[in-house]
Parts: sequence; structure tokens; C-alpha cells
Amino acid sequence: MFCLRLLACLTLCCLGTAVLQPLRAASPAAKVPQAPLKEAAKEAATKKERALSFRNDILPILSRSGCNTGSCHAKADGRKGFKLSVFAFDPASDYKEIVKDARGRRIFPASPEHSLLMLKATQSIEHEGGERFPKDSAHYRTLLTWIQQGMPYEIANEPELTRILVTPPDGKYKKESSLKIKVTAHYSDNSTRDVTALSHFQSNDKGMVQVDEHGRAKVGKVSGEGVIVVRYLEQVDVARVTIPPEKTLPAATYAKLQTNNEIDSYAYERHKKLGLLVSPPCSDNEFIRRATLDTLGKLPSPEQVGIFLKDKDPKKRSKLIDGLLSDRNATAWGDYWATKFNDLLRPNTQRVGIKPVYLFDQWIRDRLRANTPYDQFVRELLTASGSTHEYGPTALFRDKREAADMGAFVSRIFLGIRMDCAKCHHHPNEKWGQDDYYSLAAFFGSVKHKGQGISPPISGEPEYIYFKPGGQVKHPVTQAVMKPKAPDSPAVEIKDGQDPREVLVDWITNPENPFFARTIVNRIWGEYFGKGIVHPVDDFRASNPSTNDALLDWLAADFVAHKFDLKHLMGNIMRSQTYQISSLPNEHNLADTDNFSRSYRRRLPAEVMLDALSGLAGNPPRFSGLPKGSPAVRTWNNLLKSDFLDTFGRPDSSAACPCERDAQPSAVQALHLMNSKELNERLGKADSLPSQLVAAKKTPGQITDAIYLATYSRLPNTEERKASLAYFQKKDMTPQLAAEDILWSLLNSAEFVFNH
Repeated sequence: MFCLRLLACLTLCCLGTAVLQPLRAASPAAKVPQAPLKEAAKEAATKKERALSFRNDILPILSRSGCNTGSCHAKADGRKGFKLSVFAFDPASDYKEIVKDARGRRIFPASPEHSLLMLKATQSIEHEGGERFPKDSAHYRTLLTWIQQGMPYEIANEPELTRILVTPPDGKYKKESSLKIKVTAHYSDNSTRDVTALSHFQSNDKGMVQVDEHGRAKVGKVSGEGVIVVRYLEQVDVARVTIPPEKTLPAATYAKLQTNNEIDSYAYERHKKLGLLVSPPCSDNEFIRRATLDTLGKLPSPEQVGIFLKDKDPKKRSKLIDGLLSDRNATAWGDYWATKFNDLLRPNTQRVGIKPVYLFDQWIRDRLRANTPYDQFVRELLTASGSTHEYGPTALFRDKREAADMGAFVSRIFLGIRMDCAKCHHHPNEKWGQDDYYSLAAFFGSVKHKGQGISPPISGEPEYIYFKPGGQVKHPVTQAVMKPKAPDSPAVEIKDGQDPREVLVDWITNPENPFFARTIVNRIWGEYFGKGIVHPVDDFRASNPSTNDALLDWLAADFVAHKFDLKHLMGNIMRSQTYQISSLPNEHNLADTDNFSRSYRRRLPAEVMLDALSGLAGNPPRFSGLPKGSPAVRTWNNLLKSDFLDTFGRPDSSAACPCERDAQPSAVQALHLMNSKELNERLGKADSLPSQLVAAKKTPGQITDAIYLATYSRLPNTEERKASLAYFQKKDMTPQLAAEDILWSLLNSAEFVFNH
């Protein structure tokens, strides 16, 4: 017994020496600073200390000090044997790591100020991460008190953090002015706490507003709007900072603007706040070209342009919109918009198999050609069962085989929430955590597969997708069986024999759902304007706010009121004056890239560009597996060979879809158009536009007019006509060569390559 006591005594002495020795080495006088400790002791003596918990009091300090970031102790393998969860997504694990790991070496209850946790954070001993807080700080005193109180993980009846509130949440500020952000935490017992000193601040646009670690913000020198993102533990809120111009326009200026529908009213209200003024209306030739490309994915014919330009009816634009969305264009409309939906939904043929992907593509086209209500489209897709060689939508489940992958996919495509981060840890800029991620995945836990499965690169045999009760999805950390739960909703009870997917789709398509309608109207808006009201279009979060909440809400409510009709939504957008304005800026909107005060020029998508070239140059390319003469918008997988489509940004479905297109022009694209041997040869073929015009004995003036109408949907101006006619008169120039060269020049211009 004596030996055991002696051994214990020696162990404690050695432990104390090991902890204290580095401190002596760091301080010549070998004295421990006592002022903060005496101050803490004095406070404890004069008033009763508030009971502290690891969850509500210590984790915020670790997060604020940067200890649990990916560059510090939250790295995949931790740092120096000490590992924390990213952004404190796993508090229980963090508590165990600090208090119990390595035989509790990081905490010294007998002398809290000599705990390794305290010595490293204050850099009293060597610490690669440097000083995280000084000894005279509030963070130090809180940690010290917590250790003195026995390091509780939580306390009885402890309230939970429910939200944070940032003040001021919104405001107008003069250029180069300053403001101070305050952050208040709200708890489940209705109590509040000022957590400004423990919060993390970040500006979305440092040119608009900069913010320091204490929440002190400095407004920039440019008019516009900046957003300050504030994070405290798993909660996120934002403060909007509006910087109006020095000279604002009178209200009468906005009252005179043409208003076609509610879209314009909400847009003008936003412009008024920011001192923007919309560009004037676009010309008729710009409108017919823009609307036809945006809706059907093809150029209007010269005959259509001629009729439209001669029409004197003041309602001719509305009539054109009705025609574009009518049943006579159902096939063209369905094929064009199928390219958009296939970017999001299409699996890789080398993974899933050729036949399932082809059937899936045809199903999408059929549903769109019939203008199937969007809620019904999503229901059929997400509840699909049957053979992958018979029913197209089952290809989605053949591709997204794991419940977790399917949940993340549904969240991003149909709810606009990127939950991918939450698969491993709490989302860094949102409220979503692992519980949310795997609770959503639980809706797909009972989806079963029967058959060959995937065997790349062939996957030739069919597979059967079906529902069977009893499937489970477990939390990867706690191993708890997750109950199906949609984002921001309570857990649901699944009745015996009920497919959880049906319950999820009922929630998704419910008119009161805060995500579904807003996500699709924002996505469609992005296709028509080149940018979403929330951008990127599938990234709805508090830290990425929309540029016009009122407009987005109205669009979503109107979409629901009209039974999720995509064509109705598109008609609303095109009828607005906001869509019909020019791309040319004025002095009041020159710098605007977010608020739709002018039309933003957009490069034509790859398939649309190729089809436009084929209509002008003739001799369209042949795609294997498709009938001769099929347009590029009917290609159903990226393995159908086309150097042109690849050059102009056709997405690769072998990547993890949704496959986002790069709409930016590039030098490679310009060089391809200028130097394409195939294009030059096609211009001389009998079915090309130049050859047809020359064969019809058209005059140089008629040839010039026809080429401009076909490419730009307008006639040449005086200078353009003069240059073209002079080109016909050059020495040794034939009408055929002149016509080919003029068309080639126009095809290589920005006016052709862009929708404007």
C-alpha cells in the first residue's frame, strides 16, 4: 500500500514538473503572473459565478479563436495529436478530446492556470498556432472559471441556442462611414446574450464594406449593397449595408417608367433604393432575337423577323411571346429546355448504361413537350420505381445509389440548398449540420435495387428500383438511426407500408413550402437574365441573400397560384419591361451587375450556337444514334462526338452533376470559329445561306440584307451596307466568295455569339 501511495505521489509530482517546467523556461523570473488569477478569485469571492458549460460557453471561444478551423486542429488528422471537429459540429467529441483524451493531459484541475490548454492558447509555452488570447482577456477568465467549476459538458435544464440576431440588420450609409455590428444570441428559454465578442464576421464584397474581427465595419467608396455575414456556432445571420449614390433621382423619374406587370414594380423599387435607372427598351429586332433564343434555343427566321418588324400592333411583343410558348412550338421548346434539365439530372452513360440514360432523356423531353406541371414532374421523378430498361426516371436511382447522395442531390436541385458540406461537418456559412443531412437522406433509406447493378463501362443489364419497408440511415458519428425529416421541418412518422419518398414529395410540392417554388423560379429567371435573383441559382442560404426578396417571393407565389406552370412563369418574365430593356448601359446603371437595371449579355449555349451555325452554313453535323439532320439540342449524352460542343462548354456528365456550364467566352472558342476548316468548307456547300442567295440571283444589296437578317435579326446600318457592297466590288471577287466572307465575318462577331 505504501508503495502504491509513493508511486501516485511521484506521478503527480512528475506531472506537475512536466507542466510547470516549460513555463519556467519561458520566464526568467520563473514566476507565474498572478494578476488575472487574483482578479478572477476576487470576482468569485464578491459574487456567485454563473455556471458555465462546454457547449454554450467554451465552444464559442474555441470557434472564435480559430482552433476548430480546417487550417488548425480541425484538419483531417488534427494537429500535434490534438483533433477538433470542424466548426464544432461534434461537441461531444471535442469535449472528450479536451478533457479526457491522452489521460486528461490537456486539463490540470488541481491548478487550472497550468493546464496545457491554457498555456498553449496564451503562448506561455511554445504553440505553433501562436497566441489565441491573452491572459487578461475575458476568454481566459471564462476558460479558467470553467475548469475551476469541474469542466461540465452541460448543466441541468441548460437552454439551447435557437438563433442569432444581428443589429442593425439593414441600413443606408454614406460612403466611407463606419458602423458597429452587435450580435445577440437567443435561447430556448427566451433568454438572450450579447455574443458579439465571440462571433465571426465576413464581408461578401470588401469593395462595398469591410469588417474586422470585432464587428466594426467600414463602408467603401462605391454605391451599391454589401452583405456582412455573421456566424456564431451553428447559427448565421447577415447585415445588409446599402450605399446610395450622392445624387438620387426624383421619385417622378421612376413614376414615369413603363410598368408591364408586378416584376417591374418590384425591380423599380429596388432601383430607387440604390439610385439605379433602367436602360431604355430594346429595339424590336433585339427583342425577337433575344426572346426566341431564350425560349426556343434557336434564331428567328428572316421571314419571322420581317413580319414582326412590319407589325404596327402595340401588343405585338405579347403576341410574339404567346406564339413562342404555344403548342405549335412544343417540340422545340421541350427539346431546348431538356438541355437545361439534363445538365442537372443526366447520369453518366459509362456508369449507368446507355439505355437507361437514353430512356431518361426521352422521358424528360416528353414531359416538357407536354408542359407537365413542375410539381408533377418532380413527383414522378422522385418516386420512380421499375426497370431501368423500361422507365426513364429510375436511371436517377441507378446513379444515386446511396441514400445520402440522393438526399444531397434533391436538396440542391429542388430546394436550392447545398448540403454537401454537412455530410462531414456543420456547414461553415449556414445552419445545416449532419443531423439535417442524414435526416433528409432517411427518406431514401427504403429504396432497394435488384439486378446487375452498375458495372462500368458497360452496365448493360437492367436493374429494378423498388420500395421495401425497413430501410435505415444512420448518423455516421452517433450511429443513431435517423428519422425522416425535411429541412426546417419536424420529423415525420411514416405509416406502415408507406413509401417515405411520397411523404417527402408531399412536403416538397406543398404550396407553403419555403424552398421549392422559389428555387425553380430563380433558376428559370437565371436562364432568362444570365444571373439569378439568388446567385448561384442553387445556393440559397442566409449568407448568400437574394438581391430582391420581394420580387422572388412574388414570382414564387404566382407560380404556385398558376399550378406550377413553367410556360406561365416564362411568359410573365418576358412580358415584363425589365426583360425588354436594352443591354446598353446609361450613366446610372453602368456598374450594375446584380439588380437587372439593364440586360446582361450572354454567350449562346453550345448546342444553340451549333444549331444557329448549321442553319446558316448548312450541312449540319451528324450525331451517332440520332436521325440525320437532328439538331444539337437533341443530343442526349456528352459521348456523342462533337469538338464544337466540347469547345463551347457542353458539360461532362461523368462529373458529379449538377453540371454547371461555363458561360464565359474564351480564346479557344474564338480561334475555333475563325480557323475551323469544317466551317469554311460548309459555307461553300450548296445548302449554305450564301450559296442559296447566289443561286437565287440576288443582288449584292439583297444578299447583304438577307445575311444580316439571318444572323443579327436586323438590317445592316448605313456604314455596314457600304462596306459590304464595296467588298463585292473588290478585284477578282465573285458573289459567292463575297457572300461567304461577309457571313464568316458576322459569325465571328460578338453580336452573333452573344444574346443581348
